[in-house]
Amino acid sequence: MTDAKVVLTLTCPDQPGIVYAVSRFLHESGCSIVESQQFLDRQSGNFFMRVELEVLDDAVSAESLREGFATVRRAYSMEDQFLDAARRQRVLVMASTAGHCLNDLLFRTFNGGLDVEISAVVSNHDELRYLADTYGVPYHHIPVDAQTKVQAERELLDLVVDLDVDLVVLARYMQVLSGDLCKALEGRVINIHHSMLPSFKGARPYDQAHARGVKLIGATAHYVTADLDEGPIIEQEVARVDHGMTAAQVRTLGRDVECLALSRAVRWHTENRVLLDGSRTVVFP
Repeated sequence: MTDAKVVLTLTCPDQPGIVYAVSRFLHESGCSIVESQQFLDRQSGNFFMRVELEVLDDAVSAESLREGFATVRRAYSMEDQFLDAARRQRVLVMASTAGHCLNDLLFRTFNGGLDVEISAVVSNHDELRYLADTYGVPYHHIPVDAQTKVQAERELLDLVVDLDVDLVVLARYMQVLSGDLCKALEGRVINIHHSMLPSFKGARPYDQAHARGVKLIGATAHYVTADLDEGPIIEQEVARVDHGMTAAQVRTLGRDVECLALSRAVRWHTENRVLLDGSRTVVFP
């Protein structure tokens, strides 16, 4: 007997019998349900489900379950995935010169807080190489300007393919990805930014917020789309600003909430807990 774990996620139009059909298939396939979560979006009429399975038959795998699920898939017009829970997703992290989010992801991975493999760090600057070196992660310096943007994005895509990357994380990477790149990596890129847009655009947003006496600051982690900073939101974090704080203290607080929101989004995505629902997400934390 094996103790292998598989995660099933699915989306389909809602109708009676979905949970029964899925549960029956899993039981007949030699699986035990460890955890099951579901959600019905009554506005869209779509049903979402995430199931963690314990495989009780050595002959059963995520691939064989995927193939055997075809009848249920067709009957309910499902989009589904069966994923080996033991396989660590491979993550490529991109950053520019601010290192707090990169450092946080590297440390959480090192101490087991994130069960992923960071395959590489990519940056348009060379300042953060020391962080990648500290954790033994390959660092790729790919400069970007108006003349080299197409070539730089081609190099990035080559890395994604060569390293078999599952997820790209923009950890304060201060370059806008082209529409073509967003399309090529659709649903596989997460970004983090402060949640004070459009009030405080441009440089030093936390200093602008401090100057205006803002009482709450926050950060948003979302999937990247061609619409700048408007992709489906995965997680947000907020913190209260005290009137006695200096601008430097507000910046520090802002970095903290960015790290928290981003790390949660990465963890939930790589644990297959996030399903897309149009311009929104369904998150099973």
